[in-house]
Amino acid sequence: DVQLQASGGGLVQAGESLRISCAVSGFTSHDNFYIGWFRQAPGKEREGVAWFDSSDGRTSYADSEKESRFTISSDNPRHTVHLQIHGLKPEDTAVYYCAANVLGIGFRVQQSYTIWGQGTQVTVSS
Repeated sequence: DVQLQASGGGLVQAGESLRISCAVSGFTSHDNFYIGWFRQAPGKEREGVAWFDSSDGRTSYADSEKESRFTISSDNPRHTVHLQIHGLKPEDTAVYYCAANVLGIGFRVQQSYTIWGQGTQVTVSS
């Protein structure tokens, strides 16, 4: 079975950087999939942040603001996918989740992600 586990969150000061990681297991070398990072802030809906395509290493971001401060990366997406956040802001406070899309389509759509890991809390103090 495919399993995901996010880790690396914590309490950080505004302006600092943080790298969170998603431990991935259960995919074979023949599987193609997307790993997405999502986040849910208190009182808000969960939103997409960034996506990694295992087939070619292509990365995508939800918008230009996230692309300017977030970096999704992986040397081996069948093992670990990272999300680096630069210039943290209090509004980045959220539970961050990683998830896998094995459908191969709609990688920006949350409903396409069928396998979710437990989230990791990121709290940014001002």
